[in-house]
Amino acid sequence: VVEETFLEDINNILSSGEVPNLYKPEEFEEVRQALAEPAKKDGVLDLPDTMFCYLVERVRSNLHVILCMSPVGEPFRNRMRMFPAFVNCTTIDWFSEWPKDALLEVAEKYLEEVNLGGGDQTAELQKSVASIFVTVHRSVVDMSERMLFEMKRHNYVTPTNYLELVSGYKGLLEDKRKELGDAASKLSNGLSKLIDTRQKVEAMTVELEETKAQLAVFQKECDEYLVVIVQQKREAEEQEKTVTVRSEKIAEEEAKCRQLAAVAQKDLDEALPALEEAIKALEALNKKDLGEIKAYTNPPELVETVMQAVMILRQSEPTWAEAKKQLGDTNFIKQLVDFDKENMSDKVLKRIGQYCAKPDFKPEMVGRVSFAAKSLCMWVRAMEVYGRIYRVVEPKKKKLADAENKLAEKQASLAEAKAKLREVKEKLEELQRQYEEKLATKEELKKKAELTELRLDRAAKLVSGLAGERVRWEESVKMLEKSMGFLVGDCLVAAAFLSYSGPFLSEYRDELVQDTWVKQVRQLNVPCSPDFSTANFLAKPTVVRDWNIQGLPSDAFSTENGTIVTKSNRWPLMIDPQGQALKWIKNMERDRKLKIIDLQQPDFLRTLENAVQFGSPVLLQNVQEELDPSLAPILNKSLIKQGNRLIIKLGDKEVEFSPEFKFYITTKLSNPHYTPEISTKTAIVNFAVKEQGLEAQLLGIVVRKERPELEESKDKLVVSIAERKKKLVNLEDEILRLLSTAQGSLLDDEALVNTLQSSKRTSEEVAEQLVVAEQTEAKIDAAREGYRPCAQRASILFFVMNDMGRIDPMYQFSLDAYIELFSNSIDKSLKHPRLEERIQYLNDYHTYAVYQYTCRGLFEKHKLLFSFQMCAKILEAAGKLNLDEYNFFLRGGIVLDREAQMDNPCRWLDDTAWDNITELDKLASFMGIGNSFDQYPRDWHLWFTSAEPENTPLPGEWENSCNELQRMLIVRSLRPDRVPFCVTTFIINNLGAKFVEPPVLNMASVVEDSSCHIPLIFVLSPGVDPTSQLLQLADQSGMGDRFQALSLGQGQAPIAKKMIENGVKEGHWVFLANCHLSLSWMPQLDKIVEEKLQIEEPHEDFRLWLSSTPHPGFPISILQAGIKMTTEPPKGLKANMKRLYQMVDEQTFPRCNSEDKYKKLLFSLCFFHSLLIERRKFLMLGWNIIYGFNDSDFEVSEHLLSIYLDEYPDTPWEALKYLIAGVNYGGHVTDDWDRRVLYTYVNDVFHDEALDNPFYKLSALPTYYIPKDGPLQAYKDYINQLPNVDHPEAFGQHPNADIASQIKETRNLLDTLLSLQPQRSVAQGESKEEKVLNLAADVLKHVPELIDYDATAKLVVDDMTPLNVVLLQEIQRYNVLLQTIRTSLVELEKGIKGLVVMSSDLDEVFTCIHNAQVPPLWGKAYPSLKPLGAWTRDLVVRVEQISTWATTTHPPVLFWLSGFTFPTGFLTAVLQTAARKNNVSVDSLTWDFHVSTLDDSNLTEPPKDGVWIKGLFLEGAGWDKKGSCLVEANPMQLVCPVPTIHFKPVEGKRRSTKGIYACPCYYYPNRSGGAGRASFVVQVDLRSGQMNADHWIKRGTALIMSLDH
Repeated sequence: VVEETFLEDINNILSSGEVPNLYKPEEFEEVRQALAEPAKKDGVLDLPDTMFCYLVERVRSNLHVILCMSPVGEPFRNRMRMFPAFVNCTTIDWFSEWPKDALLEVAEKYLEEVNLGGGDQTAELQKSVASIFVTVHRSVVDMSERMLFEMKRHNYVTPTNYLELVSGYKGLLEDKRKELGDAASKLSNGLSKLIDTRQKVEAMTVELEETKAQLAVFQKECDEYLVVIVQQKREAEEQEKTVTVRSEKIAEEEAKCRQLAAVAQKDLDEALPALEEAIKALEALNKKDLGEIKAYTNPPELVETVMQAVMILRQSEPTWAEAKKQLGDTNFIKQLVDFDKENMSDKVLKRIGQYCAKPDFKPEMVGRVSFAAKSLCMWVRAMEVYGRIYRVVEPKKKKLADAENKLAEKQASLAEAKAKLREVKEKLEELQRQYEEKLATKEELKKKAELTELRLDRAAKLVSGLAGERVRWEESVKMLEKSMGFLVGDCLVAAAFLSYSGPFLSEYRDELVQDTWVKQVRQLNVPCSPDFSTANFLAKPTVVRDWNIQGLPSDAFSTENGTIVTKSNRWPLMIDPQGQALKWIKNMERDRKLKIIDLQQPDFLRTLENAVQFGSPVLLQNVQEELDPSLAPILNKSLIKQGNRLIIKLGDKEVEFSPEFKFYITTKLSNPHYTPEISTKTAIVNFAVKEQGLEAQLLGIVVRKERPELEESKDKLVVSIAERKKKLVNLEDEILRLLSTAQGSLLDDEALVNTLQSSKRTSEEVAEQLVVAEQTEAKIDAAREGYRPCAQRASILFFVMNDMGRIDPMYQFSLDAYIELFSNSIDKSLKHPRLEERIQYLNDYHTYAVYQYTCRGLFEKHKLLFSFQMCAKILEAAGKLNLDEYNFFLRGGIVLDREAQMDNPCRWLDDTAWDNITELDKLASFMGIGNSFDQYPRDWHLWFTSAEPENTPLPGEWENSCNELQRMLIVRSLRPDRVPFCVTTFIINNLGAKFVEPPVLNMASVVEDSSCHIPLIFVLSPGVDPTSQLLQLADQSGMGDRFQALSLGQGQAPIAKKMIENGVKEGHWVFLANCHLSLSWMPQLDKIVEEKLQIEEPHEDFRLWLSSTPHPGFPISILQAGIKMTTEPPKGLKANMKRLYQMVDEQTFPRCNSEDKYKKLLFSLCFFHSLLIERRKFLMLGWNIIYGFNDSDFEVSEHLLSIYLDEYPDTPWEALKYLIAGVNYGGHVTDDWDRRVLYTYVNDVFHDEALDNPFYKLSALPTYYIPKDGPLQAYKDYINQLPNVDHPEAFGQHPNADIASQIKETRNLLDTLLSLQPQRSVAQGESKEEKVLNLAADVLKHVPELIDYDATAKLVVDDMTPLNVVLLQEIQRYNVLLQTIRTSLVELEKGIKGLVVMSSDLDEVFTCIHNAQVPPLWGKAYPSLKPLGAWTRDLVVRVEQISTWATTTHPPVLFWLSGFTFPTGFLTAVLQTAARKNNVSVDSLTWDFHVSTLDDSNLTEPPKDGVWIKGLFLEGAGWDKKGSCLVEANPMQLVCPVPTIHFKPVEGKRRSTKGIYACPCYYYPNRSGGAGRASFVVQVDLRSGQMNADHWIKRGTALIMSLDH
């Protein structure tokens, strides 16, 4: 529901089905046309009215409305009351908290799909885990209730959280299993490679030994072979030489042979052509040719001759017959061809020669005869030539043959030699081959040995180098495997932590995690790490170190917050009042181009769209308790999948969603109340700064200032240690990666081994550097520790200061401004060479600086509280405060069972005080204090009634046994009014006097402290307007002509914006007054301040002044960034006068002609003004109505004073008194009795004696007088020596007058201090509803029955005297009241049981009864301040008085005036009775009063005239019964019962007022009245005793008819 007005329309739709005036006539025409068809069918006339009714009927039939509302907070309750149709016209389906069974069922359903890995016990384990889920959810509900009670912080736990827990558990378990599994497998893989390498090393060592032995054998063989080879080579070489020589000789002989052969051949060559020709001719012959010859019986001569020659050559007979015979031989020609030519005898040769010599023995001639014979002739002739030549050639041939034989022999022997040589060479080659083989084998073995050695060397490097890793990895693997076993429980607690713990503070988180969740995990035997820590489980140390460097505080709480922000499934909403999260997120996401938006930016949605699309992180800052509805899709992560894309709908646009997108939200609110809807959509994370985190930051600052070199080295070390640790992790990852990606044997990969070695070397160097760095860091830390007390004190003070924001919404302080203040303290405080002294100076200086800085922005009533809180926290940190005693001081003693309580031995001690004492007795230091009241009742009474019990010795041994705090406990128990004084003294004794004297606001110094970037804020209180002061300051600062002021209100925002924009450019002072009247514009102002003052660079003279009354709607960031000043009258006469004299400057002080008179009367005026302001502290004894006397009254009066003193030589007292008291201050006064006080005071300070008497006393105390004349400073010095605490006598009041205001002050002080403490949880008693039902039943039981009006009227009908008329009126009024009480209580009971709607009246009755107050509905009959119990008892007595009178019809003798609802009517009736009796006009009658000296028991008859009135109380005085006059009240006596007074009507005579005090009588303690009814009843004249009337006027003495208890 964006606008509440929507609900009105929904209410109308539900109740009647229509929204009035929804359609304009032309719009309805369209509807009418659309309905024409169905209307016709249903027989509806087409008239506007009938058609509209038809539409409404259809709407009623068809429109279904589903309303979904959160029942949290007031809106739901108010809607139910305002819109009855929500109850009457709907079916209510109340979705209550999920019961245990539902939670269990959901958990079991989800766990069905989860593998918990419990083996046989899986089912059992699933049950246990499911039941732990239920415990987690319910424990968070309980813890949220406790946090609400103790810290007033709301946190809503919904089923959404639970569903996120169970689904988140599943995801986390999977992720962690994968993460640990991957890490373990990576390590196992590395280990297996190392183990494999070690095994190979063992095998290789054996192999190397064998190889070396073989190598030795082969070496020996090679050496032996070498010897043989060398020897044989030598022999072969010698043989070769010999063979070579012989070869050369044989070659020569061979050459000679060849020569001989050549010569012979040459000779032969002559015969050879003929021979060859003959042979050819022979070969050409065939059988036929021979047959031709053979055929001759008588051959031709030439043929015969030829044949004879042939026969001779063949050594046959040279006959034809022989020839013919041989010609028949088939081989004849062959034999001729093969003829042995060389061996022809000389005889044959000779004979042939003869034939050849014949002239006709020529082939050509023979051929003519026979072709065959020709050929044979050619052969014969060739043979002859050959034979002849051969005879010459033969010797040569022989010689050649001999030479050849010899040569052949030699060649044979040479061949033999060569063969031998070849054999030797072959043998040598074989040896060489074998040698080379052996050598190759040897080389191979050598290489193998070298490789093995190299591998062994690499292995040694690997094994020894990674030996440490191996051990660590083995341990890590074991640890990881162990952790894997613990994941079921660890992930459960971690998932619960992420889902639920964000909104809780650390103490609640620790209790939830360790004392509830982990405890049950162990009880149900679910595996879980023994030392489980969420931060360690969810975040890696390297990541956490980065966060710390990026600005996240280093304490565990902040680390947990970091894990929730980064790991949660929902977007984080960070409660970040001090901007710690903002700083961290900005630094963390800086590199990713973080976009910063806020809801005041007009284009924030466009920025968001772009970021969603492009995956940029977005930070939405400064949100309030409600988020813009347009953010819903992002918060809900309403993603739609289209193909591979994720789409999100923003407004009316569909935008692609990048998974890289991140969304962060921060709020400055310190304790926001977010609805369950926001709680479920976001992960709320409480980023409030913690003591440890802040202490660490402040320690860094102080050391950086005091020992910069130390802090610089520390900073560098922190970064370098973080980098080195990261490098170590990266190197180990690299080693594991290399091991896991290595192919084959590690030992062959030289590059890998080298990389591993260099990585290892680097990691060792880094580890060494890390050790050195950590040692250095330890030394630096030790040196820094010296400054720890300083950081601790500063941290404590910040939290004291910060806690003030819980008291008033305007008390907001920024951490950045505080750090600047701390830095200034370091710079400005006194230096000292000794560290202890230096720290003492620094702590003292800074403590006071914080006091001054904070007090400037605190209201007076909170300054003492702030000092005391500072003091208590400093003492607590130093171990000097007993916390049990301190808690008692704050809480007092509460007795629940009075049965067991010791009886009160002292009548003068009320129940509350005795409760305190009996509970105090239970503290170790106070055992026996209860009995001491029995032993020393008189001493205790004297102490109790002393004016300053805190300075009075305690009775008995208690004086010596109690320290200062313990004395305070006794004072707190018995005299709560003196607690502020005790507190003041306690502060002075422990911190110093300056801590109870708040500095007076000096505007000039504020301007000096300010800059153009810082707004200056006046926190307004009634009675002070800072405008005139600011104008004066502007003139003094030369900014008078550049000062612009504007009072904010409707329509002023654009003007204000323009003024700021111009002021920023031109250097104006801009004053925007009354910001509380324009709260809707405050977020825009916040944005303007951020943009114009903090981001841009304004003109250096520019100042933005703002003023506002305290309001939670005022922007926190402006309050944190700005300088705050409270504008209220300071507390006490001294402080007020001091401030007034600050407004007077040296120039105006001597401006009057009658300077002496002016100075004295100015002092009187200051005292008068301060009296009037401070008198309000006495509550009703001061003023009946609190008036806003302000600085303007003083300024105007001072102006009048100077004018009148200049104008008149004689002091015009009456004129001055009239103008100042009657007109100027009197203009505020509306009550006549208050006006009487005003005149009494002015008469005291403005008369001749003030000018004539030196040191004229301004009060009954000697301390306050007009000092002697002197310069302005002399007056200021006199004021400075006035007491800080005003004694009531300074105002003319009795010491008791302070008691009521002091008790109220004490109550406020202690309640406020208590509100800053966490509430202590008590055992759950009855619920609020049960308590109210019981109380209501009790009241109903005691409420009297109605008085019978009719019966009484019948009885008195004949005697209608004025008193009887009053009686009947009173009966009517009481009956109406009794009826109202009964009805409202009966209705309330029904409302609580849900039978009727709780109306606003019933709701009010419920709240009042729960708080034991009287409901305003009942208080209409008569006003009262009594609590419910006392009021009910009082009602019974009142009704009894009227009922008795009604029954008897006889008026009582003694009238209890307080028992009348309208006592004025009763007194008028008494006057009327007297007037009738004496027959005079009632107007002529007045009262005469006589206070009886007798006891009531002696007054048995009514007086002759008038009435006896009993039961009145005197406030502000005591009563002397004997002297029948006013006296001073006894100590501690706040009210005094007055004896019965005779109210006697008398005719108006002028009475003497001397010795008489006109005492007002009020109906109840609130003298100003209320609810349109005055409290004043009648003026009673009482004898003033020894004092004059003015004395009692100043005392505020009055009669009260009914008390407040």
